[in-house]
Amino acid sequence: MKNYRELEKMLISLEKKSYSAYKSLKGEYKHDNYILSIDHVQSDPYAPPSKMRIVMPRKVSGIPEELTDTKDKEIAVSDFLTRNFYKEVRKREKGSTGTGGSGRISIDRCGQEILERTSVLIKKDKIEVRFELGLPAAGRRIMGKAAKNIFMEVLPEIAEKAIVYKNIDEILLKEQVILMLDQQHIRKVLKEKGLVAFVGNDSILPRENGVSDKPMKNGVRFKSPKEYEVTLSLPSGKKVTGMGISKGITLIVGGGYHGKSTLLKALERGVYNHIAGDGREMIISEADAVKIRSEDGRNVERVNISGFINNLPGKKDTLAFSTENASGSTSQAANVSEAIEYGTSLLLIDEDTSATNFMIRDGRMQKLVAKEKEPITPFIDRVKELYDIFGISTILIVGGSGDYFDVADRVIMMDEYIPLDVTEKAKNIAKNDENRREFSSNESFKGITQRIPLKRSFSLSGKEDRIKAKGKYSIFYGREMIDISGLEQLVDDSQTNGIAVMMDYFRKKVLDEKLTISEAADRIYEHIAKSGLDSISPYTGHPGNLALPRKQEFCAALNRYRKLKIK
Repeated sequence: MKNYRELEKMLISLEKKSYSAYKSLKGEYKHDNYILSIDHVQSDPYAPPSKMRIVMPRKVSGIPEELTDTKDKEIAVSDFLTRNFYKEVRKREKGSTGTGGSGRISIDRCGQEILERTSVLIKKDKIEVRFELGLPAAGRRIMGKAAKNIFMEVLPEIAEKAIVYKNIDEILLKEQVILMLDQQHIRKVLKEKGLVAFVGNDSILPRENGVSDKPMKNGVRFKSPKEYEVTLSLPSGKKVTGMGISKGITLIVGGGYHGKSTLLKALERGVYNHIAGDGREMIISEADAVKIRSEDGRNVERVNISGFINNLPGKKDTLAFSTENASGSTSQAANVSEAIEYGTSLLLIDEDTSATNFMIRDGRMQKLVAKEKEPITPFIDRVKELYDIFGISTILIVGGSGDYFDVADRVIMMDEYIPLDVTEKAKNIAKNDENRREFSSNESFKGITQRIPLKRSFSLSGKEDRIKAKGKYSIFYGREMIDISGLEQLVDDSQTNGIAVMMDYFRKKVLDEKLTISEAADRIYEHIAKSGLDSISPYTGHPGNLALPRKQEFCAALNRYRKLKIK
């Protein structure tokens, strides 16, 4: 390990040399307060930036142990320090002063959710911050003096302000830890109280605009109907009152633009914890809740969709259904079956993004088309069985299918973003309807099939044998793109990076043609829980841009790989 002053001399000596001379910087350097590890040096000013780490002893940082003595606290503090480092970088951001990304410092950017990330690692003896830096250049000549200023002045100042406890906002840090523990507590007590979701009073559900996930200024604050109001005691000593949605079948109805989809979107994101000021801090859903939609054109590989679709023309097998180009109904049937396969207790469905013939066949259509000529058993005829047999609840937005009143346990109407209980009124309407539809399946729902993936699914070699994420909704295995744009509960590009490295780990270390997809996923998550998310990354020392996806999104991404083969 070299002294930090040696780094200074090296940078001065590199002035105006060829850019490749920066390679000599790779290694570790001892600063008074931390160790700087330069793990990867970019080959060119236009190449992806150099990867580095600041490793600071806990005794220097001064973060109290009681703030990081559980996994949940550790995630909250890591998130806070990542945001703090990002904020300090932005304060000193002047834009590029040379070629390419010269002089730009970056760290994984956090959204409104608190996710487990690899950007800041917290251990008993040290805190490790992983960031990237565009080493400055003029053309392809090194700007050694500019680099010296970054390493000698800017980085030490950022580290001092962003990681050292006495210099950060101690009150905000403690409040974030407390908030995280309160949110996790609500998630835990949902099951104890027979709930699948909770929406706190005064929550702000609408977002700023179509591209911003921040709360809408002056947005209507949520107020629970008295019929569903519950009060929860929190570990912080506070109490929170709001709408508790019980297990079973819940309909969300109302006119257009009155807040139905906004409520469902908030419940979709309720599987994550949120930062203070987001407006959705007290909106908590079952951690395994899955948003279901139709996905025309998706690949389906040997999925048991027989509970919804059977007796297809040509005697096509629906016990192990495969297609490279699923229709709206077959894709939605596959999405439900796969969600059950890898585990869910709550389905979230919006009529607007569903296949109509999968969701409903009304009384008039039943009279026109004979039952034996219709291969689809619509969701309305399975939704109660899903709950009664498998314990899977459903929250469903309906705007045009009043037939669902017959099967609903409760009906919530959104009226100008205010929820009202209209269950009794809906049931009376259903009871007095002369055109009621008939239950359209003679067979009970028999469940799904657990599937075992084959090794030959991943048979590329050489330079093509690589899995890499690109943005939030694309993963490439070689030249094969895995389109995951239908996974609406993904919230961060770094989660997609996480899925990519998990898929790589899955095919190299876990796939053995004995484990089902769900069992293999459990193995990976057990390893991550024990050794950390960065332990599965092939990039030793600096996987700083990973965030942990849920098992539901990981398995769903694997299912959308078009070359997946099942035993």
